[in-house]
Amino acid sequence: MNLEGLLRGRQDIWRGRQGAAGHSVPSGFPELDALLPGGGWPRGALVELLGEGATAGRISLLLPALARLSRGKRWIAWVAPPHLPYAPALVAAGIDLSRVLLVSPRAGADGLWALEQALRSGTCSAVLAWPMAGDRARLRRLQLAAEAGDCLGFLFCPDHLRQQPSSARLRLQVRRAGGDLDVQVLKRPGPLPVPPVRLPLVPAGPVGAGIHH
Repeated sequence: MNLEGLLRGRQDIWRGRQGAAGHSVPSGFPELDALLPGGGWPRGALVELLGEGATAGRISLLLPALARLSRGKRWIAWVAPPHLPYAPALVAAGIDLSRVLLVSPRAGADGLWALEQALRSGTCSAVLAWPMAGDRARLRRLQLAAEAGDCLGFLFCPDHLRQQPSSARLRLQVRRAGGDLDVQVLKRPGPLPVPPVRLPLVPAGPVGAGIHH
């Protein structure tokens, strides 16, 4: 079954309605929630996570929220991840694997289509994606898709894109600092700048938490 058929054909999955955005999902890090709009990850929005190297540190930042979302009836979709998710680490973080959907598009254009469909469908509570640099012209359309589907869209982007404008509602720069993460909010609804926060890496398996290298 293709992605569109899977997302549209399931009747047992709650479907969001347009205009439902505005709620937030606690990140699991009180210091970070204090800086985020609504006290958590904003539903119905794109969130850009900028950083360098492997994505494991940035994914660990999402694990508490993904665990919470996996207890619902909607999917957590991974669109074209650079490595397969490491199932034991996800389970250790409390994520229900039966709610995890892997999408492996055959080409770049298919990846953008799959990402937009997953965001807009209303059957996904969160979508994780790794868009290419040339995809940034589509960010506005993807933001609108996330709003329509009441979905959290997490985009993992290279650090050098920090200077480029973005339609994402929230942008964070995440850097490893030994056994911690330094997180700087670059864009959010509300005043800026805000001070960076240092957060512990979530102890969820091996160093590649959430990703199998």
